[in-house]
Amino acid sequence: MRYKVTIIATLIGLAICAFNYTGYDPHNMVFFMLSVPAWFVDMFIDVHEVSVLFMYVLTILSWALLGYIADRIIARDRRRRGNPA
Repeated sequence: MRYKVTIIATLIGLAICAFNYTGYDPHNMVFFMLSVPAWFVDMFIDVHEVSVLFMYVLTILSWALLGYIADRIIARDRRRRGNPA
């Protein structure tokens, strides 16, 4: 199984965090729109009480997990069709 989507999704997560870290997202709008862990943290506790580095790590891991799930679905579909490539 190839992990093409996992790698791309991980890079997207890195790009989201890098964009937020550079300061071009001053009100964290892009980060909160695209970071799944930030949605849940914001529902239960004040987001200012959570480490920014921890939120970045969770964001990258969640994007990687989404990519891995997509890769698994693609691999399962290819196995069913009989196309290993």
